[in-house]
This record gives sequence, structure tokens and C-alpha cells, in this order.
Amino acid sequence: APQCPGIVPLCVDLADWDATEAAVGAAGPFELLVNNAAVAVLQPFLEVSREALDQSFDVNFRAVLHVSQIVARQMIAQGLPGAIVNVSSQASQRALRDHAVYCSTKSALDMLTKVMAMELGPHKIRVNTVNPTVVMTDMGRINWSDPQKSAAMINRIPLGRFAEVDDVVNSILFLLSDQSAMTTGSSLMVDGGFLVT
Repeated sequence: APQCPGIVPLCVDLADWDATEAAVGAAGPFELLVNNAAVAVLQPFLEVSREALDQSFDVNFRAVLHVSQIVARQMIAQGLPGAIVNVSSQASQRALRDHAVYCSTKSALDMLTKVMAMELGPHKIRVNTVNPTVVMTDMGRINWSDPQKSAAMINRIPLGRFAEVDDVVNSILFLLSDQSAMTTGSSLMVDGGFLVT
């Protein structure tokens, strides 16, 4: 807030459809949106629980669709061009052990992004994803703290490391900016080359 005094934070449970509609609908007008909320409940395929499935799709997919609808409607009503960036994952394109639900939600998010780009493009609203490898956030550290598990992943990344938050932020800033004015419906890999191995 001290760095960006014009930003007003909203605290809302994104799984609560009505509360999200009220909170986000009362804010704006918007020109830019980054959908970054996510959960990663890791379970082997044969042990996936209904609770994990519901929570993951509620946050990783349904909330993105809903918040984007609210914001895009406002952009269109105001006649404003805009940009939306959905934070996806390399897991949308590569199967990972114990990630059946997470991989599925991120694959769904990639396709949602393409459909949004197609339908919102005529309104001058661009929609893209960034698809990072493991990012050293609190969630990333929790899920990748085991040296054996992390070594196996890092060995498949040509740049030899996981992503830092700034790696992802800088990619998002590019996709929000006019520097990417002709980019929509794209997935920007921020994976250190993981998907080429």
C-alpha cells in the first residue's frame, strides 16, 4: 500500500460466489486483472478425495472464471480495453506424480484462457497465461522441500533452478503492458526450459 497508494485490497473467499460477486462488483473500473489464487492439494490418483477435488476446482478454475466475468463485464460496459493474465503452471502440460487434480485444474485454466481470448478480443481485452515451474513461494517450499523430490525436478530444468517470485512477476508485467499488445490466447512458459526436456 505505501508503494501503490491507489490500490485498495479486497479480502474475499473466492469459493463464495455471492461474496465474490458483491466485493469485486463494487470495485473498479478495471483495466488489468491478474488471477493468481491457487491451491495445490497433492494426492496420488487413487486417493484423490472429493474435498480436494472441490476445493481445487473452486479456487484454481471456478474463481478465475467468475472474477474474470465480473471484471470483463465492467471493462466492456465502460468501453475500456484491458488485459487479463491467469497464472497457470507447467503442470498444465506435463503429468506430475500426485498432481492429478492440480494438473487438471491448470489444463482447464489454459483452455479457459484461450476461449476468453477469443470471445473478449473483439472488446479489445487480451487474455494470456503465465505457466511457471515451481515458484519459491510458501506453497512451493511446502510442496518441494524434500531434497530428493526437488532434485528430481531441478535435474529436468535446463537452467538448473526453480523460479523466484520476480521471474513470474516480470512475465506478468510484460503480458499486462502494451509491449505485448498483439499477444492474446498465449501461454508464456516461465519454466527454465522444463517442458523442452
